[in-house]
Amino acid sequence: MPAQPHTLSAHDPLVTLEDVSFARGARVIFDGVNIEIPRGRITAILGPSGGGKTTLLRLIGGQLAPASGKVNVFGHDVQALNTAELFAMRRRIGMLFQSGALLTDLDVFENVAFPLREHTNLPESMIRTIVLMKLEVVGLRNARNLYPRELSGGMARRVALARAIALDPLMVLYDEPFAGQDPISMGILVRLIKKLNEALNLTSVIVSHDVTETASIADQMYLIAEGKVVESGPPAAMKSSSTPAVAQFMRGLPDGPMPFHFPGVDYLTDLVDGVSS
Repeated sequence: MPAQPHTLSAHDPLVTLEDVSFARGARVIFDGVNIEIPRGRITAILGPSGGGKTTLLRLIGGQLAPASGKVNVFGHDVQALNTAELFAMRRRIGMLFQSGALLTDLDVFENVAFPLREHTNLPESMIRTIVLMKLEVVGLRNARNLYPRELSGGMARRVALARAIALDPLMVLYDEPFAGQDPISMGILVRLIKKLNEALNLTSVIVSHDVTETASIADQMYLIAEGKVVESGPPAAMKSSSTPAVAQFMRGLPDGPMPFHFPGVDYLTDLVDGVSS
């Protein structure tokens, strides 16, 4: 029997994670995490590298299942969906991958057209119109005949963004959208994300460790570290927080509760054990 969604009101969060725990082997990634993604706003998930931010996106998309807790998306318990329902849910979500993930053998036009060809039966004339509209939004309509190898890193990320919104999704997930971008490309992406969220009434989730850029457009921020939500709130409150871990991350301090070394055996013990063996 198809999963029955809870009817969402305009004020209900579009995504909720309720006491979600997840581990890879003995390593705990999340331990009782609670997050709410409100409709029509930009929510940022911050945290150090390796802290599970991309894993969070995979839980929302149903690629991974939590060990315990519940992930609700658009009123559905994601783990209760069958395969067809899960694919239908994913069609309402756009994804901007960290690498851009453009198909190298297709030109810009065909990269953006790809989800339209896969998931709709639209005539070619309408596909052309939609693709050109999406490329116009990101400023690359006249680059439609170029191939990914001919694009700069910033241009490739913008093409990937055009592809992410090709199906007019309700929500877009951004996986480290500013990584590897020069200041000009980064500024363009920041402005585009904000502009698209407002113009298309999107709900956006940005996972990132770039504090300045993310804080400039986010409506709310969560900081995740060592498997838990350390703190959440609007950017101004996060920047002025006195919580040691939040202050360390938001201000880029080298010393604080977030460790520099990967956890494991004590250094001196490791050296002595190596000599004795």
